[in-house]
Amino acid sequence: MKNIKEELKKSSKLMRFIYIIFTIGYLISYFFFTKSVIHLIGIETTIRYAILGGFLLWIFFYFLFGLFFIIKKKKKTFIFVSLITFLLIPLFAFSSYYIDKIYDKLENLTIKETSTYTSVLLSLKETDITSSSKLGMISNENDKEGYILAKELIEKEQLKNEIVSYDDFLIMLNDLYNNKIDGVFISGNYKILFGNEDNFKNISEDTKVIYSYSKEMKNEESNLISTKKLTEPFTVLVLGVDSESQGGLNPNAAFNGDTLILITFNPNTLSATMFSIPRDMYVPIACNGNRYNKINSAAAYGTTCVINTVKNLTDIDIDYFVKVNFKGVVDLVDSLGGIEVDVEEPNYDYDNAHKGLMCEQDSQRRFGENLVCVTPGKNVHLNGEQALAYARCRHLYTLSDIARNQHQQAIIEAIAKKVLHVSSFSEFEKLLDTISNNIATNMQTTQILSFYQTLKNMLTNALNGEDFISIQKTYLEYYNLPVYLPASGMTTSALGYYPGSLNAISTAMKENLNIIKPETIKSFQYDYNEDMEYTTDVIGKGIRSGQTLKTMPNLSGQAVSYAENWASSNGITLNKEFVESESIPGIIINQSVHEGTFLKNVSNVTIYISKPKTSIPTIPDDEDQDKDEDDNDPIVPGSPTDQDNNSDNLPNIPGNPEESE
Repeated sequence: MKNIKEELKKSSKLMRFIYIIFTIGYLISYFFFTKSVIHLIGIETTIRYAILGGFLLWIFFYFLFGLFFIIKKKKKTFIFVSLITFLLIPLFAFSSYYIDKIYDKLENLTIKETSTYTSVLLSLKETDITSSSKLGMISNENDKEGYILAKELIEKEQLKNEIVSYDDFLIMLNDLYNNKIDGVFISGNYKILFGNEDNFKNISEDTKVIYSYSKEMKNEESNLISTKKLTEPFTVLVLGVDSESQGGLNPNAAFNGDTLILITFNPNTLSATMFSIPRDMYVPIACNGNRYNKINSAAAYGTTCVINTVKNLTDIDIDYFVKVNFKGVVDLVDSLGGIEVDVEEPNYDYDNAHKGLMCEQDSQRRFGENLVCVTPGKNVHLNGEQALAYARCRHLYTLSDIARNQHQQAIIEAIAKKVLHVSSFSEFEKLLDTISNNIATNMQTTQILSFYQTLKNMLTNALNGEDFISIQKTYLEYYNLPVYLPASGMTTSALGYYPGSLNAISTAMKENLNIIKPETIKSFQYDYNEDMEYTTDVIGKGIRSGQTLKTMPNLSGQAVSYAENWASSNGITLNKEFVESESIPGIIINQSVHEGTFLKNVSNVTIYISKPKTSIPTIPDDEDQDKDEDDNDPIVPGSPTDQDNNSDNLPNIPGNPEESE
């Protein structure tokens, strides 16, 4: 050791300085590099640790042999190994910086533990809130913005108003619009939550905020953590968020429930199913006492409510959810250089100047000169604005929301295909920035990273000219279901669904998740002029079986026998009352239950049946009485005399008293 020290003293000071600086610099940069690389759990584990081990051996080599080269005055060799060591230091720093940057972007996708919630007191613009005003509040004591913060807002502003409780936000808002109440306590995200409802599409212009109260609270979505690995089959519920700003996705972003897409993915087979759930589908809402309503109404109660509602509907556990900012679709598609989609020809024209074109408002919800139009056709190249317009458009298609759901599936598929063709790091970085700003999920960062191997397999397939993923199409058979809402006096245009169609979709999803054994149905089409083509059916399409939901029909004008048959087939108790009327005797003229009332809430119905009005005899004058007695006057049809003399000749009118007896 003494000899080594003496030899070092004789060596070049510059070489010793370089040796010390490079060794320290290498160790520091290697430490941060190692810390960053260890974060990449699930990504090429063997290679990662082999690289770390190799670089660790190099510093040992440099530490020992660098010293040896200094003592032996092997200047050229020392400079060579020192140069390698020096070049590795910025490499470590550069790699560590970008790994951490990517990791932070991925971490930004994950829902945070806390978030800011806001409750507002809302009134119509022309309404002034006074001490005598009636205020509506949701009755669910677990609702953060509609109840908990509303209570705190009342206390903060020392409001002494009469509070009217509601079970449903839409009914409460309807009463506000009908001036039955003067104000409502509601989420600060009310424009997003209810702005797409036909009755409240101008809610931002129709109303004003009287008071607002915000508070940092535990994010209810942070409880929706799944332990499911992305290396095994999993489910994802995509929730569309129509953000008010272009600046990205708010951590506590509300969504209106208009876009609900349930996706199953099997990483072993690289197969997926996509089920777009129509926004107007009438289902039991999990967090609202399982009362039936349109499925998009569940969004007003939060993500947990939507997930539980979809779970109950499909009988499939939801592992993950992903909130997607619609406006971010513009940046996402543009960062990919556009996408190719088959654009369906609309059934209606936007106006005479845009015949045959698919037209929709732009990302800022502007029409006029900002209208976005696309010529329909196969493999149409769409930029970001055009892709968003196609994803939103429904009023130009006969199938309306069903057509829009199909278009959204096509856009998701096109984006997924294009992502795999990102060829440069700058494109990847831009793509990652867009994703991290416009997507939020309950996936943890380590779970997202575990998807690397699956992406690698998908990319390999794409490079080999194969389909990078197999996507099963689904189609839910539905029917129109106008439902009368007694609490609001409105009739809402809901959709019912055929259980057989939904069961086929649910079964296919369970097969893809390996919950049940697959029973793939294959069909073949053959053209003598072409090779045999293998096709698969669209899952759920054409299946119209199972017990459907029913509403109260309009029985007015029908015969009693018709009502009796209807009541018997639906398990309804039918009560009858006869009412004097000028209508045809025996015909139903009214009913106790309003047309369109949901039959699940009805056990008996009273029908009101027309019967002839009873004639009131007049007392003749004395001078005319004898004459009247001698005259052979005709009998007035429908009078008691007529019934006494001609009862055997009455026509058999359905519903008359004789028939009932």
